[in-house]
Amino acid sequence: MDLLSMIKDNARKHFKKIVLPEGTEERTLKAANELIEESIAQIILLGNKNEILGLANKYKLNSIVKATIIDPISAHEKKQHYIDMMVEIRKNKGLTREEASKLIEDPLYLSVLMIKNGDADGEVSGAIHATGDVLRPAFQYVKTMPGISVVSGAFIMILKDKEFGNDGMMIFADCAVHPNPTETELAEIAVATAHTTKAIAQMEPRVAMLSFSTKGSAKHEMVDKVVNATRIAKEMAPDIKIDGELQADAAIIEAIGKKKAPGSEIAGKANVLVFPTLETGNIAYKLVQRLAHAEAVGPILQGMAAPINDLSRGCSVSDIVNLVAITANQAAGIK
Repeated sequence: MDLLSMIKDNARKHFKKIVLPEGTEERTLKAANELIEESIAQIILLGNKNEILGLANKYKLNSIVKATIIDPISAHEKKQHYIDMMVEIRKNKGLTREEASKLIEDPLYLSVLMIKNGDADGEVSGAIHATGDVLRPAFQYVKTMPGISVVSGAFIMILKDKEFGNDGMMIFADCAVHPNPTETELAEIAVATAHTTKAIAQMEPRVAMLSFSTKGSAKHEMVDKVVNATRIAKEMAPDIKIDGELQADAAIIEAIGKKKAPGSEIAGKANVLVFPTLETGNIAYKLVQRLAHAEAVGPILQGMAAPINDLSRGCSVSDIVNLVAITANQAAGIK
């Protein structure tokens, strides 16, 4: 079974509630119809009900009637409760009830309040919204996981060469979000990526903290950052198999790992690669994707207290379906 089939099957088992704020967008509606038909998740669509059902009829999407549809503008059942929550959470920022009453009619804000209140398990958006617009409400109301202060982006890399990782499957992070993490933030990224590996790829993580040095072969402040991040990550999550600092070849090639880092349970066996900066991670995943003809699934946003994932505005229907399935897996992992 391929990875995406496995992810969809696991999503069906847990059948989480995923909210799609862009409920009147054509690709989103078509994806919602497919998700409902395949029983991948319980779908909540935000938008005017008559408009959504009219578009569903136009596109011949017969299963949309099975979705929960909530109009952010209308006086829906929990609107006042969500407004109360917003004011309470943001009272130190001076948010007024009048301001909250306007914000709750924005689908991107309504969706995160639904998640905060337990009425939805995750969100997928971004088909017609910029990343900043998607993440801003999430940072304000859902916030990050306990013990995690930074959001990062992981890619599942599926390699043609099955020698590496777990039968050719590896996780790379951070490749999408945080340009230059501190040593503590880098440790948090490592721990979050290990959780992603378990929840989505269904693999036991073996985390390599990458550097241009292996076990003291070079001296530099950038090396010190990785060494300290490794120590902090081990203190944060002593149950996770993690080692560093390791050069990339020492992390993934057994013979080199044994030579450069004898005694390491990760060297030569890593299936999770944590890069010291965003530039190194982003460059690495794109090189592997293009030169090794690997499939890159992501970015999967991690570190939030609940899964909120951002689409590319050029996304396809299948991209939305896949990301909803991934989001459902994240939600199951958090629970």
